[in-house]
Amino acid sequence: MRWLAALLVLLAAAAPRAELLDFSADEIARIVRHGPWPPTVAADPSNRVSGKQDAIGLGRALFFDARLSPDKAFACVSCHDPDKAWSDGRATSMGRTALPRNAPSLLDVRQRRWFGWDGGHDNLWSMSLRPILDAREIGGSTAGIADLVRTDRNLSACYARAFGREPGAVEAEALAIDAAKALAAFQETLTSPRTPFDDFRDALARGDKAEAAKLPVAAQRGVRLFVGRGNCAFCHLGPAFTNGEFHSIGIPFFVAGGADGGRHSGIRTLRESRLTLLGSWNDDPVRADGIATRHVDPQHRNFGEFRVPSLRMAARSAPYMHNGSLATLADVVRHYARFDPERLHGDGEAILKPLGLDDAEIDDLVAFLESLSAEPPPTDRRACG
Repeated sequence: MRWLAALLVLLAAAAPRAELLDFSADEIARIVRHGPWPPTVAADPSNRVSGKQDAIGLGRALFFDARLSPDKAFACVSCHDPDKAWSDGRATSMGRTALPRNAPSLLDVRQRRWFGWDGGHDNLWSMSLRPILDAREIGGSTAGIADLVRTDRNLSACYARAFGREPGAVEAEALAIDAAKALAAFQETLTSPRTPFDDFRDALARGDKAEAAKLPVAAQRGVRLFVGRGNCAFCHLGPAFTNGEFHSIGIPFFVAGGADGGRHSGIRTLRESRLTLLGSWNDDPVRADGIATRHVDPQHRNFGEFRVPSLRMAARSAPYMHNGSLATLADVVRHYARFDPERLHGDGEAILKPLGLDDAEIDDLVAFLESLSAEPPPTDRRACG
């Protein structure tokens, strides 16, 4: 049996040992700010059915229902596939026509303040209705949504339970907006899972060095770069790893036939919409959540600005950027490491500088970003009922 004992010794020596870098108190404090996860959430005051199970069931059924499109060819899930982190895996989405932007993941969408790459919506229910009515995407109509809910016995019953009234007595536009609010209630349930980073962060917070050391050292080095020299947390801050705002980062915004106005166009869309938090469709009679909307104004500097996405589940939501132009996380890190500042919009981000990372540091940052992803829970596709 001596040979077996010797083999075990060799295997133990060859196995990688858990190691914790000597993080400073300041570094630990910066890391701990990225949690805890999942966050505590509250109902959306602008949506009277937010958090209600009957509305969530109705929204889930509508999300997977291709009858929202006139020819039954498209549904919300067409561009937001749960098997692809609620995105579609394409550089830019394909609806009834080719679209100019990447389909963002819907995970943790309830954490956002503005919706869409350009922030053209200030609430989730308005954002949920837009692609259904857009002729380039699902191509439906308020009348079509209303007819579907009224005539499908199961949907009709779910609607009556969620909203406390029969759909047949509701005007088409109001019924379509109610359907959008049910869709929003469903999407609010799409929370990304806990990840290896979260276990590492929590262990550091409670001083458990042995548990924290379970995160691979390369990812630990990446964390140190992220909160330190890279200053990535300036924009990707907090538990959701985003400030929820808009920045120019040197990604081209020209498209066929012109330019994608980004945040500049989004603000114009927002100001022209009747479905904002300032409008009568907001279910919060105080409308206190509409203050930010009242004060946005398109500025020249907003051209080329796009929403800062969350980094959670990023390893499962490739490709990246508003136009899907970067295929891998390594491509994203290389972009920030070596981009040309001259490509920033003229009135753009003075804070953004090339990080100057070497190949090993790029690999470490990628290892950290990968630690922000985990196996998602099974998708509930049950019809309401």
